[in-house]
Amino acid sequence: MKWANLRLMRILLISNYLPDSQYSMQGYAALLQRGFTRAGHEVRVLRPRVKVAKLSVRGVGLKWLGYIDKFVLFPGQLKKSLEWPDIVHVCDQSNAFYVKYIKTRPHVVTCHDLLAIRSALGEFPEYKTKWTGRKLQSMILDGLAHARNIVCDSDATQYDVLRLVPGKPKEVVRIYVGLNYTYEPMARREAARRLNKVGLAPDLPFILHVGGNQWYKNRLGVLKIFAQLRKRASGQHLALVMAGHPWTKEMRRFTRAHEFGDSVLELVDLANEDLRALYSCAEALLFPSLEEGFGWPVIEAQACGCPVVTSNRAPMTEIGGTVATYIDPLDVEAAAVAVASAIGSRPAVSGASLRNAARFSADAMIDGYLDLYARLLGGGASSGAVRSPLFAGEYQ
Repeated sequence: MKWANLRLMRILLISNYLPDSQYSMQGYAALLQRGFTRAGHEVRVLRPRVKVAKLSVRGVGLKWLGYIDKFVLFPGQLKKSLEWPDIVHVCDQSNAFYVKYIKTRPHVVTCHDLLAIRSALGEFPEYKTKWTGRKLQSMILDGLAHARNIVCDSDATQYDVLRLVPGKPKEVVRIYVGLNYTYEPMARREAARRLNKVGLAPDLPFILHVGGNQWYKNRLGVLKIFAQLRKRASGQHLALVMAGHPWTKEMRRFTRAHEFGDSVLELVDLANEDLRALYSCAEALLFPSLEEGFGWPVIEAQACGCPVVTSNRAPMTEIGGTVATYIDPLDVEAAAVAVASAIGSRPAVSGASLRNAARFSADAMIDGYLDLYARLLGGGASSGAVRSPLFAGEYQ
């Protein structure tokens, strides 16, 4: 850490609107706030206030009332806040439409992924974006185009930014995101207690999946792979734990049709320590995503010494390193074979998993951002960020 060598700064973090329930992005902004504060800087977090949306009754019209809070009321709140900071950081690219209000100030936008923009542009024809969604993503893309500096979580996202953002920002860099919780191996006794609390017998071997219900998470694919795994002798004694959002109707129909019964467990809204217990005891994490911006569960699992079976697609191949097992997420039979091969491999891969996960520390991320801020404010070159080969003059 090089914090002592950096000038003290006033940092304004623009975070997400609370009713949108973007918990990972709220956690990301909190992680930045803690890190920058610990390094001695002044930090404020600014987000749209919930005002008009309070008029919603039982959630009716919440989305549209929220748009008034975000697009009509918040710009005034933001403008009043701009005299204070040395630098403004938009913590999530989905808020890039605020760039037009901060473009005269030194600023950074973090781009976690461009999946929604790519969908709106028709890159995933099987997943149509509605007209309103296309308009919103167009606004976000325009905001990115006018940003001075964009930071990407992965090389894969950086590639998408350079490929898709029109006009090009002044600079695009990659700073790996750090873990937003202290994931590390949990003692067996404590883990067993927590597994029992969530309804899982401590001595039951299980495969773990962690994720939401976005189409690219391929959760139905997880169930299909598990169905194939159960046909193998080595998989008949296994359970599948799916942690994250509640199952979709399609997933419930699949589990009933295949008579999974108690061999598949649905866990919703887990505490971080319960999730750490799962990572610490699972035979493997199965993460066959079709697309990602980063892939948090891959690193969370490896930080707990858990074997990982994930997709042979970027950025999973970038994040998982040489220790993960890679599969074609659409080849369920081959994927089942790979999962079967991972059973019992924890002792052999645990050390390498921990070493790979160490690349993604919160301190390294904070160092990268503070170095970048200092350089943007005239304090010297950044050593923590990986710059793209294209810069201001080369964009012309």
